[in-house]
Amino acid sequence: MTMSIAFIGLGVMGYPMARHLFNAGFDTKVYNRTTAKAQQWASEFSGQYGETPREAALERDVVALCVGNDDDVRSVVYGEDGVLAGMKAGATLVDHTTTSAELAEELANACSEKGIHFIDAPVSGGQAGAENGALTIMCGGEQASFDAVLPVLNSYAKQAVLMGGHGQGQRCKMVNQICIAGVLQGLSEALMLAQKSNLDIEQVVSVLKHGAAGSWQMENRAVTMAEDKFNFGFAIDWMRKDLGFCLDEAKKHQLDMPLTEAVDKRYGLLQQKGLGRMDTSVLIKAYDKDV
Repeated sequence: MTMSIAFIGLGVMGYPMARHLFNAGFDTKVYNRTTAKAQQWASEFSGQYGETPREAALERDVVALCVGNDDDVRSVVYGEDGVLAGMKAGATLVDHTTTSAELAEELANACSEKGIHFIDAPVSGGQAGAENGALTIMCGGEQASFDAVLPVLNSYAKQAVLMGGHGQGQRCKMVNQICIAGVLQGLSEALMLAQKSNLDIEQVVSVLKHGAAGSWQMENRAVTMAEDKFNFGFAIDWMRKDLGFCLDEAKKHQLDMPLTEAVDKRYGLLQQKGLGRMDTSVLIKAYDKDV
């Protein structure tokens, strides 16, 4: 039998992820805080939507979330209208939101009390990855629960891996975000030098992308950074939220993260200048004295 799915949160990531579920043949019902967005999705895919998270989750085998932050997750999980009020025993809650590891552990306990399985499953790949069904998903939870929902995850992922117990998916996502922050800082400084040296940026990228300096950020963002284009999805407002989780986790282990702290501060300055909705590659503007 095909599993029935509820998908909660139809933002730039959730909308196409829910589409992939529908296209893969899953019985899919959606919920969005703005009901018109859920109605739009249901109309486009001849699907169903719920007026509340609870209604969307009723009798579903799997409930997937992709919302903004810890508080947003709690707002759709708990309470009379939350998904836990509607989920049946034996169902699985999958949280694709990037959150604190503490929230993942909290949700796992709350689900366990109701006989519900839980997987923390933050994603990497951005809007393009969601659109193309090519996300990387880092999961935390029990093996049997992960195995059961893997066919669901594979509908919008190129890779889904169980990293360990509850919270380990979120901790792996922290590592991911630290790596991105470091690459973007290096790329920002390198592009400034390239521009001041009158190098052709497209030529630089074509030469370097296949060598040791190559990265996804270089191949996909270097030219647009040089062209002053920063409207490619994942906003620095969200990146700062994620880097906050990274720095909090580092403190628990008495680790110094000077690069991560420096990038976080630069993003903070850009937010103060009204650039919070620009994508993370706007970091290069932190070096622009005219901004």
